[in-house]
This record gives sequence, C-alpha cells and structure tokens, in this order.
Amino acid sequence: MAALSGAGLGLGRRIPSLSAEGPGAVVAGVAPDPFPLLSSGASGSPAFIPRRAASWWTNLEDILWPEKKIVDRIKRRAENFAEAKIDTAINFGFHVRFDFSNYFGQLHGYYANVCEELHKYDIKFMEHYSCNHVERPRGEEGLRQLQKTQRHHVLLFHDPAAAQYAQYEGHYFNDLCEVDIRDGSRGYADYYALEVFCHNNPGFLDMHKKYLQRLMKEVPFDGIEIDDMCDYAGFTTCGCKYCRERLRKDYGHEIPPFGDNYFWGDTTLKDKSLWGNYENPAFRDWLRMKSDSVADHLKMIKSTIGALPLMTCCSNAGPMVLNSIALNLEKMAPYLDFFMLENVGINIKAVDWMIMDAEALYQKDVAEKKGNAPAITISYMICEKGGYLGWCLGRFWGVANWSSTLYGRLEEDPVDAPEVEDVMTLYNNWDIRNSDLNDANEKDLVEVRLVTSHYCRENGWRGTDGLEQWDRVKAWSSLLVKNNIGYRLLRSGELSDSKAIGDEHTPLILDGVACLSDSQFSALQSFLSKGGTVWLAGPFGTHDEKGFRRKAPLSDELKKSRHKNLVVVNTATASDPLKDLIEEGRFRPMLRQLSGNPLWAARIRFYKEGPAIHFLNRGLVAVPHPTIRESSGLPVLKDFHSAGGDNKLEYEFDAGKILFSQLSVRSPELGDDRRLVTVRKGKNDRSILQVNLEGVETYAVAQQQTI
Repeated sequence: MAALSGAGLGLGRRIPSLSAEGPGAVVAGVAPDPFPLLSSGASGSPAFIPRRAASWWTNLEDILWPEKKIVDRIKRRAENFAEAKIDTAINFGFHVRFDFSNYFGQLHGYYANVCEELHKYDIKFMEHYSCNHVERPRGEEGLRQLQKTQRHHVLLFHDPAAAQYAQYEGHYFNDLCEVDIRDGSRGYADYYALEVFCHNNPGFLDMHKKYLQRLMKEVPFDGIEIDDMCDYAGFTTCGCKYCRERLRKDYGHEIPPFGDNYFWGDTTLKDKSLWGNYENPAFRDWLRMKSDSVADHLKMIKSTIGALPLMTCCSNAGPMVLNSIALNLEKMAPYLDFFMLENVGINIKAVDWMIMDAEALYQKDVAEKKGNAPAITISYMICEKGGYLGWCLGRFWGVANWSSTLYGRLEEDPVDAPEVEDVMTLYNNWDIRNSDLNDANEKDLVEVRLVTSHYCRENGWRGTDGLEQWDRVKAWSSLLVKNNIGYRLLRSGELSDSKAIGDEHTPLILDGVACLSDSQFSALQSFLSKGGTVWLAGPFGTHDEKGFRRKAPLSDELKKSRHKNLVVVNTATASDPLKDLIEEGRFRPMLRQLSGNPLWAARIRFYKEGPAIHFLNRGLVAVPHPTIRESSGLPVLKDFHSAGGDNKLEYEFDAGKILFSQLSVRSPELGDDRRLVTVRKGKNDRSILQVNLEGVETYAVAQQQTI
C-alpha cells in the first residue's frame, strides 16, 4: 500500500497539437466516447465545475448534531470557506460509511445542515465516503495501528462481539464480505484493518443502493465521491460463490486452489502485489473479472444517483501494481463525471513532483475523452507550504485543486496545525485578483504524443530488464518535462483509430509497447503510410491485446516497410533518445531555453485570452519537520526552498507557430506586482523571450497583460 499512497498528483483536460490547423486549434477526429457525460444538462455542460475545492473535515463530535455548538461550528466554517473563495466543499470523515449505520439519522442531519449553510454562499457540497469496507482491527495491535495512521476516517467501529450482528437493511455485514481463497475467512485489508465487501455479492449491492437512495432523500448534496472502488484485500480474494460463478460464466475458468503455482505464482513473496502468474491466461482473465466487477458496481451507483456528478478516488492509473487491487480507471471512466487523482504528498518526497507528471497527463486524457469532464487534483498537506505546492501543481497542470489537510494520518495533530480554509485564503484570493485563468476550456500545447499501453499493464508485461511499459512512459515524461516539450498521453483505445491518430500531425512515441492488437497495428501502418512520424523503441507487438505471444513480433513486419518516418530509437529507461533526435535535427522543440536556471519547467497553455506559460520549479529542496514523521518513517514536509540559480530566463521559440505578445509575469510570491516579458526577433523564424523570475522560488505564470 505504500507504493500506492506514496505519491500521486493531478489531472485535467486537453490539448491542441502542432498540427496543420495551427497553434491552439482543437484536434479533430478523436474517437467519440460511446458513453456521454451522464451528469450533463441539455447544454452538455456538467452540473457544476469545481475550481477551488477544499475538504470539509468532520470529527466524532459532529455526530452529536444538532447540539448547538456543532450547528454554530458549521455556520462559522461556511463563512470561512466563503472568505477563502472555496467554491466546492468535499466531505472528509465518517469515511468507512457502514461503520456508522446505527447513526445515519444524526449523520445525515449534520450533512443536510452543512449543505444549507454552504448553499447560502453558492458553495457546492460533495459527499465522500468508502462504501465497500468496515473497520475491523484485529487485536490491540491493530487497534493502535488505526489510531496512528487512520484517524481521518473517524474511527467508530463495532466491538467484535457486536460485529457479528452488525447490519443495514437486513444485510449482515459478515455475510457480504469477500472470501479469502487461502482459508475461507473473510477478506481482509491489512494496511487499513478493513474487512472487505464483495463487489459481486448481490446482498451488498442491494444494501449500498438502498443507502444511496436514503442519502439522496435526506441530504441535498451537489455531487458525490464514492471512494475505494477497488479491492484492497488484493490477490488473496475473492473466492465466494458469486465470484466463482462470474469467472466461470464470463471467462470459462475455475479459480484453482491456493498453492497452484501455475495460477498463483510465487506466494512466498512478502509483497503480495507480486503474486500471480501472468503467463497463465486464466490468471489474466481472473484479473479482468475482478476489475469488471468494480466497474459494474460503479455503473449501478451511477444509475441510482442519476444526474448528480459522480467521482471516485484514483491514487494512480498507470502502473501494473494496480492490477493487484483491481483499480482500473479506464473501465470506470464511462460512469464518472469528474476525474480525480490523489496526491498523498505530506512527506518530504512531495517536492519531487515531476515523477507524477505522466500520471497527471494520463488522467487528463481520460477526462478529455469524457467530453472535457472536470478534472481535479487533491493535494494533501500538514504544513502551509504543502498547501501552496498543491495549489501550484493544479495551476501547472491546468486542473482544479482540491486542498486538504491530512492530520489524521499522524498519531496526533500538530500543535500549530492550520485549517485548510486559512491556508488557501491567500492563494485563492490572489488567483482571483491576478490570474483568474479558467482551465475549463484550456488547451495544452502538444508537440508529441506518448503512447501508454493499457494492454501491457493488464497482461502483466515486463521486458527482459524487468521494467514494465509504464516505466518507459515515466522515463519519456521526465525527458519531455526537462526539455519543456508539450506532450500528451495517447491510450490504447485511441491507438486503434487510424483517423484519430492521423488527424494530429505530431510524432507518436512507442517505447516497449509489446502488447498490441491487430487494429492498433493497422492504424499505425496507415499513419506511417500517410507520412506520420513514429519514434519506436522495442519490444513492439510481441504479444496481442490478450497477452498471447505472437509467432513473430510485429516490429519485424513494420521495419520491412522501410518508412522513412519510422525512427528506431533506444528505450528512454537506458538512454536519452530525445537528445539524439534533437541533435540530429529530427525534432525541433517549440521552446528552447538559451540561458538562466534550467530547473524551471515551462508549459504552454492556450486560453481564450491567448497563450500563457506556466513555470514550476524542478529544483525544490525539502525542509523536513524537525519532529513529526508519517507512518512510513519519513519526515513530514515542513517547508521547501529553491536550489537556486540565475532566474533571468531566456528562451527561443518558433514565432511562425505561436505568437506571444503583451505578457506579464505574476506569482503569489510577488504579491500583486507584475513584470513585463520582453519579446524580440531572433534569427530566421525564431524569436527570443526574456522572463524575469527573480524573487520567485516555486511557481509563476506569464500571461496576457490585458487580464
């Protein structure tokens, strides 16, 4: 679980490319989404679009509503949210929801009161809870572990004796749990001390549906995040009769006894996420069945709540480890209206934001393909500067920011713990005064398209170097960010559509795309035959989309075609192919830095007001808290500073493809001051851009002076 919660960062919308239509043009020809935006009104727009969200934290005392001090506290906090210019409050607490089944009346009354006060200021309220677990710590050690790391859930769970009779709507919780394949016990998620409900159990689905129907009647919430739509018990579950029947019916397999190494792999490994034999097609189909089940549960939720916007948590989207918990964003996407990526960055590693840029753009593409659905990054913090870093990340990625303290992950609250609304008042108000750019319709500059293969992840493919395809995607992402090259992620579905990939005239990067369907290969051949450029690093097409090995890799056939625009490169995990491509004159970046601190990442984005450049420092140095550590043992992020360098930056850009005029630099670190950006003509069709970031350590934007 540490791998899943160590870092996660943002998402957003999409993105024009440097195509024949010119800079800022919307890319045509993208394959249409077969699932329309379910929460749209007649105009096709979402019910609302969060921009400045924050967690509405609750604690155990709030269940005493309508006690006067609780009601008064709701009023005061709603006022503070309004002053902080927060437009969306997202519930956090009373999280493992069925732990509170005996108190739903008071709980719903509390949330209805919260909605009443927030709506006075036109602030939306999103409910947020985990539906498919109950807290069941095993012994005193488990109880103490919960109190150290999971206090933010609000811990009020059943005594072991009472837990035998715990139920809602006639469904006993013990009867709804997954079955551990090893010994037949109830499925258990060790890290969170949770017993896990089965997504295929009809009793659980009936109970959850009835709870949703009651919640909608009693609480006038504006949207909902139903969390943990996955399987935290992992590869040890589920062996219940419903899962066995579904695997048999949908895929024609039986779940073998635990210990069958041909299916379960090496179960002596301490890391259970590494169990399983991906060489066995039955194992691969079992994983597909598990993620199918989660998606079907989400489909039921969406059919129940109707037009209300639906969101779920997605700590990551790209790496293969997600197979172990059946977390599959692409399968869930048809039923979601908002898309959120979690940033669990409360420790000192949070400053290494660049490692999650690929995750951000992966989810940007998912959101864009859902009709430009709103996209949100949640940024956790313990200290004030962590909140600022999260705000900066949202700006850099062009997405809504959900700010959230996370003191419950610590054993006790810091003595100087700020409230999230107090932290965000400064930045949100600065934003409105100085740089109120609306990311709902923004388009990132795209110079290349980086292919990520869902098929490689789902089929558990790794190269001879032990690395998965997502490792190669991350390596390319790092190179592109360092060179200030605009890119987007292109996923497996779009790669099958020859028109979609051909309508953009930017290079495709395929590194380690080993699992490839016939339709994808055909689309790539068509793209190449029409002059499209492909940068290819093998292995390529060694397996089909179901993970079956081909007699010969498709790279052999592709190379026989002798396309001049097929450029074979080395993998980005072992070299710098981008450097070679630029030096050989095969690729010319839109923006090339000439002087100044090279640790500033620059990203060009188009708004209705004109193009803007967002700058985010890659050289942040973490300052650890002197005494507070999180559960992993790492110090909490107290502060950070820049590694330093000459912040008078100079760039060369292609003036024939993009026009910068009347830009000024703004940053919260400069207050309300603005600095003009100088543009002068260079050689040939290039111009020179001079940007003064002196006095800025973290983030700045150069945007149209008229705003």
